[in-house]
Amino acid sequence: MWSFIARRTLIMIPMMLVVSVICFAVVELQPGDYVTQFLSNPDITKEQIESIRLEYGLDKGPAERYFMWIGGIVTRGDFGWSFASRRPVWDLIAERMGWTVVIAVLAIVFQWALAVPLGVYSATHPRSPGDYALTGGAFLGLSVPDFFLAILIMFALVSAGSTSVGGLFSGEYLAAPWSFAKFLDLLKHLWVPVVVIGSAGVASLLRVMRGNYLDASSAPFVEALRARGLSERRVKGHVLKNALNPMVSLAGMQLPEVFSGTITASIVIGLPTIGPFFYEALLNSDQYLVMAFLMFIAFITQLGSLAADVALAALDPRIRIS
Repeated sequence: MWSFIARRTLIMIPMMLVVSVICFAVVELQPGDYVTQFLSNPDITKEQIESIRLEYGLDKGPAERYFMWIGGIVTRGDFGWSFASRRPVWDLIAERMGWTVVIAVLAIVFQWALAVPLGVYSATHPRSPGDYALTGGAFLGLSVPDFFLAILIMFALVSAGSTSVGGLFSGEYLAAPWSFAKFLDLLKHLWVPVVVIGSAGVASLLRVMRGNYLDASSAPFVEALRARGLSERRVKGHVLKNALNPMVSLAGMQLPEVFSGTITASIVIGLPTIGPFFYEALLNSDQYLVMAFLMFIAFITQLGSLAADVALAALDPRIRIS
């Protein structure tokens, strides 16, 4: 097991290098660069524009800039400099990473806490009104975009007279020190992004769980367990365990999906996460900030895949990782 983890970790290094090349190339394909936005400003002279290019190294060729950037990451952990904020990229990401991780983790917990029991109920009550309602709700959840669901929820809250709309805190608690009242105010706001970001995942996992449970319940081992005299409760426990095993592999792919989902939801709801900052970086052609975010999503994807493989091997003794 440990040798497998070590090999997978080492493999991540060349994979991240390949991803860095792709990210840099994609960002370079954008028309113009950070300085392009100043060309139409009559108050900025050509000399000032050239000075900005020299300051940020935009006068150099793409290959030279890539090797300077990747060299800084490898040797110093330096992900570059934000053109718009005039600060190190990693400092800007770290400031917003806390709430991003909190919301992402809560969204994943919300997905699994609802999808597993609802999927089991749907599988154990096939063709019932509840099954049809859950299946229809799952298709609806997959069809509604995150930003539209956020707008609907916020509109419903405003219509109901709620003031806990947008952001994570009410105005009077933004600069206030932590207290029990501030924590309660956080909970009033926090459920909205968790539901918005987690809804699509609930719908997807529910359908997978339903199918897995139906497949496992019709497997030959179920009749063998009943023939041995096991109670129906214990039989259902074995069925549930076998239905959950394939779900573990999906858990790894949820990480990048949830982190990516925070972008649009955070923009609509107004959250202090890296989502709105990434959007602004795209608009401003703040290329090093954009590339750092893309690299982070790629790293989370590989880390989630590794974690899913290890968890699956730990849960199912029939799987051996050599």
